[in-house]
Amino acid sequence: MTQHFLTLLDLNKTDLKKIITRAIELKKRHKTGEIYEPLKNKVLGMIFDKSSTRTRVSFETAMAHFGGHAIFLSPRDTQLGRGEPIEDSARVLSSMVDAIMIRTFNHQELELFATNSSVPVINALTDDYHPCQLLADVQAYTEIRGDIAGKTVTWIGDGNNMCHSYINAAMQFDFTLHISTPRGYEPDATLLESASDYVKTFTTPLAAAKKADMVATDVWASMGQEAEQATRKHDFADFQVNMEIMNAANSDAVFTHCLPAHRGEEVSAEVIDGPNSIAWIAAENRLHAQKALLEYLLVK
Repeated sequence: MTQHFLTLLDLNKTDLKKIITRAIELKKRHKTGEIYEPLKNKVLGMIFDKSSTRTRVSFETAMAHFGGHAIFLSPRDTQLGRGEPIEDSARVLSSMVDAIMIRTFNHQELELFATNSSVPVINALTDDYHPCQLLADVQAYTEIRGDIAGKTVTWIGDGNNMCHSYINAAMQFDFTLHISTPRGYEPDATLLESASDYVKTFTTPLAAAKKADMVATDVWASMGQEAEQATRKHDFADFQVNMEIMNAANSDAVFTHCLPAHRGEEVSAEVIDGPNSIAWIAAENRLHAQKALLEYLLVK
């Protein structure tokens, strides 16, 4: 059976922890200049319905470092963009490449593609989940503070795809997640219920941040929500991660953000550019965590 990575729940806890450990090791080996090419002659197809900086560069670089190749495919470049059934595209593309990475809007369409793919499919972001970013975030925390198991993480802002993946991460990496969102922007209720042993919700960011070991947030309006920018700016006005929020957390608490960030909106410059920000470490870790993931999925 083909192993896909559509959410963090697709892998078991043990394998996820091994991927984090392996990512840290691969990062160290890369820094020494070691050449390691386990994916020589392997090809990753990269389908982008949403624009990207970190996702494209990290996956393409990962394949180059591993001795393989990556093909960038936008809707303008494929028959998917002209209405070919997802099932047909999945069957054809998966017969030619060794893995497929997809960054798109509708998570159900990603699932449909994976069902019809004969090679591993990786979720590089949908409207519902962003699991690759969580691998990078957990790797960053582990590098700086040690094992995240038993710690408290606070999510402040939109109950979006990042929030959903943090909920999954709490279950898979065994940490407590505090969530504070504006009214009407809560995460999926069914997902919350499934993670009730790991997740607590709070009406105010300040309450959610108390005793936190890590605080995370995201932009107030994601791709596809540009028309809601003004409304969201009003609704999220009290949900900025600033020094008051960080001071409510533990003294050694770190901050992270999946980027790009809007200073003065979801996070203050003082926080994201401060000494306890690991956002830049997490951003670089997209490369190393995804290398570990690709190795896990393709090297048998």
